[in-house]
Amino acid sequence: MTRWNLAELNYQDIKDGPPFEVAVLPLGATEPHNLHLPYGTDTFQVEVIGRLACRRAADQGARVALLPALPYGTETNQMHFPMAMNLNPSTLARVVGDLVDSLATHGVRKCVLLNGHGGNDLKWYLRESFGKSPVHLFLCNWYQVAADRYGEIFEDAGDHAGELETSMGLAHFPDLVHLDQADDGAMAATRFEAVNRGWVGITRPWHLLTTNTGAGNPHPATAEKGKAVTEIVVDRLAGFLAELSAAPIDGQFPY
Repeated sequence: MTRWNLAELNYQDIKDGPPFEVAVLPLGATEPHNLHLPYGTDTFQVEVIGRLACRRAADQGARVALLPALPYGTETNQMHFPMAMNLNPSTLARVVGDLVDSLATHGVRKCVLLNGHGGNDLKWYLRESFGKSPVHLFLCNWYQVAADRYGEIFEDAGDHAGELETSMGLAHFPDLVHLDQADDGAMAATRFEAVNRGWVGITRPWHLLTTNTGAGNPHPATAEKGKAVTEIVVDRLAGFLAELSAAPIDGQFPY
């Protein structure tokens, strides 16, 4: 029995088992990924990372619950592309907030928001909700966990449907990857040097930034690269989950 996977447990399992210390909520999206990856790519990836990390953390003694993934995210800048399914940031925050309130009701005091979509920028939500709930929130963008190792694994990890995400697809859902259909993921520059160099930020209109929604060259991707980055992320995240599960909540938590 997967004691850590809530979707596969029944009420008897919950009644008989010890209470959970940590809940992991995966956050995905439904959006196009170049011409070769499925619309569910972000959700598929975060589900894989969440499942493998929670399993490994449970093997290390963590009392962790993997919640079902939320398959929708913020797509306001991709709505020129058909069937991108948007939740506005405030709507997403309300959904997450309701789920966090549910955890509070059930006595779970630690929650990891495991994010798999760049549009789900929830740091502001952590600040706004701070001190208003007994649940301590931790935000983890899985694609940043192993970023310090990307230079060893990838030619260029890419931004969206590039080498990283395509490698993850080849490793974990290869039947849904059609790499022969992909374009090269070239990105247009804005007319402003300050924006191009990162001094000034904007919400990038994806239909102007890209040709077919891809940002980053997917063609060097391999399943082996996807497996390599998965192992690093899962190992690091599982260790954190085990540590978080064991940590008592006291007056100095999380310090």
